[in-house]
Amino acid sequence: MTVDHDVIAEHEQAAPDEVSRATVIAYAVAATLLLGWFLFGWLVLQQGFIDSVGEAAGAGFALLLVISVIGTVRRSRR
Repeated sequence: MTVDHDVIAEHEQAAPDEVSRATVIAYAVAATLLLGWFLFGWLVLQQGFIDSVGEAAGAGFALLLVISVIGTVRRSRR
């Protein structure tokens, strides 16, 4: 059995997709908003600490799910 070295060489030369500056800024804004949501629930609404952490974590996971779906749709169109 032989291995086709040309195919392997083409695979290894493919550069990974770089993360754009806008994406990094959007993630930083989202993290800031989640932290603000946590602090708002904990300090202003005077919820319990664990309740505020859970609410912020739930919002974060929902945001990650939306980002994942959008990324999958965009990647399938390429």
